[in-house]
Amino acid sequence: MNDQTALYQAVKESEQVIALFCFDPRHFAETEYGFKKTEKFRAKFLMETIQELRHNLQQQQISLLVYLEKPEVIIPKLITDYNIEAIYLQKEWTSEETAVTDALKSALKNITWQETYDQFLFHPEDIPYTEFKKIPEVFTEFRKQCEKMVRVKSRLETPKLPDSNLVENTTVIPSLTDLGYEVFETHPKTAFPFQGGENQALARIEAYFWETKKLSVYKKTRNGLVGKDYSSKLSAWLANGSISARTIYWEVKRYEKEIGANEDTYWLIFELIWRDYFKYISLKHGNKIFQLQGILGKNYDWKFHPKAFQQWTNGQTKEPFVNANMIELQQTGWMSNRGRQNVASFWAKEWEQDWRIAAAYFESMLIDYDVHSNYGNWAYNSGVGNDPRDRKFNIKRQAEMYDANGAFQKLWLQTSLF
Repeated sequence: MNDQTALYQAVKESEQVIALFCFDPRHFAETEYGFKKTEKFRAKFLMETIQELRHNLQQQQISLLVYLEKPEVIIPKLITDYNIEAIYLQKEWTSEETAVTDALKSALKNITWQETYDQFLFHPEDIPYTEFKKIPEVFTEFRKQCEKMVRVKSRLETPKLPDSNLVENTTVIPSLTDLGYEVFETHPKTAFPFQGGENQALARIEAYFWETKKLSVYKKTRNGLVGKDYSSKLSAWLANGSISARTIYWEVKRYEKEIGANEDTYWLIFELIWRDYFKYISLKHGNKIFQLQGILGKNYDWKFHPKAFQQWTNGQTKEPFVNANMIELQQTGWMSNRGRQNVASFWAKEWEQDWRIAAAYFESMLIDYDVHSNYGNWAYNSGVGNDPRDRKFNIKRQAEMYDANGAFQKLWLQTSLF
C-alpha cells in the first residue's frame, strides 16, 4: 500500500478512490502439464496478503473490493455501478497480463488508463538507455552503468482520505477451498515460515536488519540452505507487490548509515539490481523469454520424458542434493537460491530436458514466483539466457561446498522412524 505509485496518483488526482483485486480463476486452473498454475503455497500467501491489504486500505478510508472472477467480467460492471472515469494500475508487459488489459481497453472506450512502471529499483525513465533494445546482454555492464548514473527514487506515502470515501463493501476474500485447495498447515521444517502482507514484510525487515543485524553478514550466509535467516527472504513480498524495491533499498541505506556499511549490506542491493535486470531483459526481448531457444535463439536437442519429470519433482534422481531441494520445494513452496541453480542445471544440463516445463513447475510451486526472475533465471541456467559462460554445475561438488555436514540433505531425505 505504501510506495505504490498507482494508488498515490489515484488519491492525488481523484474525488473518490475504490480499490479492486480479482482472484482470476485462470491463475488457479490446471496447466497443460497437469499441475495447477498456482499451487496452494502461493495461493495461501496471496490470500493473507489481500486480507492485510484490505485492512490497511480501510485505515486509509479506501474500500478494497475483492472478487473471484476475471477482471474483464468485473471491471465493466464496476464502471457502470460507480461511474468510474479512470483506472490506475501498474504497467505490465508480459503476454498474459497485457492480454487482459488490452481486452479491457478495447471494450471500455471512455475510460482513462493511468499505467505506471512501478516494479523497479531503477525506474525506466532514469536508466542510461534511451530504448529497451539497448539494454546490454551482460548484467555487469548494466549494473555498473546504472549504479553510476541513476539515483533511486524516494518512497511515496499515500495520504489518508476522508471517511466519506468508503463505499459499502460486502465482497468476500475467497478461502483456499473456494480456490480449489485443501486447507493445510505450514511445514514445520520450512525455511519460509512467513505470512503474506505488507505488515509482515516490514516486520521481516525489522527482524532481519535491526533486531538480529543479519544484514551485516548477508553475503556470507546467502548461500545457506537451512533456517529462515540465511537470507533476507524478502523475495515473496517483493514478487506480489507487498513491498517495493525502493523501500528495501532506502532501509539498507539507513542501516548502513546507522549500523555500518560493508560488502554484505551492499550485496542485498546487488541482488535487487539482478531482479531489475531480468525485468529489463523481458522488456527488451518480450515473449522470447518463454521460448525454448530463449533470448539467444540457441538450438539444443531438448527432450521431455514424463517419467524424468516425475522423478525430478518427487526428488527421486541419482543426486541426493537435487532430491533434497526438490522435496523441500514440494513440501513447502520454498527453495534456496543455491538449490534453484543446482536443480535447474541438473534438469537442463545433465538430463537435457525442456527447461520451460520445469520453469512452469517453479511458477506453480514457488511462494516468491516472479515471472521475469523465474523465466530469466531458467533461461540463464539452461544456456539460452544471459549467462556469458554457459555454466554447468558439478552437483556433488556443490553439495560438498554448501552442505558439507549433510544437514540439509538429512533434513529432507531422512524418513520418519515411525
